[in-house]
Order: sequence, then C-alpha cells, then structure tokens
Amino acid sequence: MNRKMIPIGRIIGIPVELDYSWFIIFALITWSLAISYYPMEFPHWATSLYWIMGAITAVMLFVSVLLHELGHSIIAMRYKIPVRKITLFIFGGVAQISSEPPSAKSEFWIAIAGPVVSFALALFFHLLQPIFAGAEPIFALAKYLAYINAMLAIFNLIPGFPLDGGRVFRAIVWGFTHDLRRATFIAASVGRFIAYLFILAGFFQMFTGNVAGGLWIAFIGWFLESAASAQVQQQEVQGVLTGHKVAEAMSRNFAFLPPDYTLQKLVDAHILGAGKRSFIIKTGDRVQGLLTLHQIKKVPRENWEQTTVAEAMIPISQVKATMQDTALTQALAEMDRDGVNQLPVLDNNQIVGMLTREDLITYIRTLQELSR
Repeated sequence: MNRKMIPIGRIIGIPVELDYSWFIIFALITWSLAISYYPMEFPHWATSLYWIMGAITAVMLFVSVLLHELGHSIIAMRYKIPVRKITLFIFGGVAQISSEPPSAKSEFWIAIAGPVVSFALALFFHLLQPIFAGAEPIFALAKYLAYINAMLAIFNLIPGFPLDGGRVFRAIVWGFTHDLRRATFIAASVGRFIAYLFILAGFFQMFTGNVAGGLWIAFIGWFLESAASAQVQQQEVQGVLTGHKVAEAMSRNFAFLPPDYTLQKLVDAHILGAGKRSFIIKTGDRVQGLLTLHQIKKVPRENWEQTTVAEAMIPISQVKATMQDTALTQALAEMDRDGVNQLPVLDNNQIVGMLTREDLITYIRTLQELSR
C-alpha cells in the first residue's frame, strides 16, 4: 500500500484514495456481471445494457465498501482515534486507523461497525426491490446490492484476523485476558488457520475444474495469512521495544546545514558521499527546519543547482518531534500515525538527535541478537 494512490476526495475530513489495483477488480466485476450474472437473471436485455449495468453495479459495490469502511472510521473517531485515510483496492477497502484502540470495548465497537453498516445496506436495498419492481434495471441493481452487502457482512464476520470478525474475536479475548499482545497472538493464530483453509479450498476448487474461482479463493487466503503474519510481527516488535527509550536508539550523528546550501551540493556531499538522509537547517543557534530525502525528491533534478535547502525544507513549526525519554513504542506509533520516517529528538528545546526507522530496525536487530 505504499504505492502512489489516486485521491478522489474527502468524507467527514477523511481522505479517500484509489489504489491502482482497484481498476483491475472494477474491470473484472463489470465483465463478470455483464457476461454471466445479468444475462442469466435477465436474458431479454440488450447487450449494451448488460455492460452499462455491470459498470454501474461495480461502482455501487465499491460505494458500499466505502460506507462499510466509514462505519469503522466514524466509531474510531468517536473514541478519539484519528483515521489517516480510506483506501479502495483490489480486495475491497481499508480504513487506516492511526493507533490501536485504547480498550477491548472500543476495539469491539470499531470492528463490528463495518458489518453492521453492510447488513443495514443489505436491508435497505432489499426493501427497495418492491418499490422498483416495474423498473427492471433498478430492481436488478437493488437485488444484487442487497445480496452482495449481506455476503460482505457475513464474510467479514469470519473470525480470521485481521477481518472484522477476527478483530471482534480479539476484542473478546482481550476483554477476558486484559492483555492486548496475547489477544493479538491468539486472534492472529486463528486467522492464519482460517487463511490456510481458504488456500486449501482454493486448490481443491482448481483441481476440480473451477480454476478461476479456486485461484481467487487461494489468493484471498494468501492475503489473509500475510496480513495475520504482519500483525504477529508488529506485536513482536512492540514486545522487543517495550521498556526502551528514544535516547537508546536515536542517532547523534546528524548534519546541520546553512539555509543557503544548494540541493545539488547536499546530494553530492552528504547523500551520495556520506549516505545521510535527513538534515537540520540552522542559522546560528536558531533551527529553521528539517530536510529529508522525501522533500528533495519533490524538486525536479534540473532545479537542484538553483534550489536552496531552505526552499525545500519543512519549516520547524511543522516538524513532528519527540523527547529523549519517550518510550520507543510510543515514538514508533507517532511515526505511523503521522506518516513520517524520522523524528528529531529534543532536549530543552534543542535538537540532540534524530530517530529514524532505520535506527529502529538496527536497534531491534541488536536487541534480538542479544536476546539469543
């Protein structure tokens, strides 16, 4: 999910984006509905109507997915948890919630909100069908959306973490054990087991002749297993970092640059020459801002000779920072929440170090080596 996305707007302040893989599934759903579902259900339609209704239905399916994710997001925001964005992609959608819920109760309600929205949509479209019985294309659309939203809710309630049902299961285990890490390991283990069942079912379908359907089921199983494994790894990282402070992992080897330094000189001397990736822009004792490789890449290469670091930097008023005695788990959560790869480390309002994701990875490896 780190690839470039296509922004399509904001809903209640939450950015909504399309991953490029969305176009693949949109085309596949449109094609499937136009050549299979609608011709079987309504054989007297014109060919063009099949394709028009297929495309409209595919769009409405993703509107339903978006509303499902908004259900999660609205409840998360009620618990004061920021939602960074909602992304629609090949497997549907995901609301990127900035941090773990603060309690088992909040986890339960955030997780269950999506399926509740899908069931409500299924009921809504079911009730629309008698109203539009005389307008067959609208009736057909309502019929399909009632069915698919019910299936979406039921599928998401499978207790396979990180599906919604798996998160509900984790909330229940968390409530009994009062241990989020243990609950995550249990829920993720159940989720991986269910993922392997999907993969086996997919291979069985392929060997019995349903190659396309079986491949898709196996692909979903692989995706669920990967997501569950990632959650386990995340909890292991949290466990390794617990009890350690930013001062232990931060780098004190960072560069100060004057504001009139050009980007070309910076790249030649400090990035290509020394492998550094972030820089503090400073005049005398006054820090003006932070410059990272990400900001440099925003400037066209042909303009590096004329562009100064002060023109490309993030002003210090906008820079996210941390303190030496901040817990590393908290600093990592702040990086994830704010979408940054480094945090300047302050002491008495002076920058004394830089904590980067590379520093964290190196420190984690060191701790793991020592523990062995």
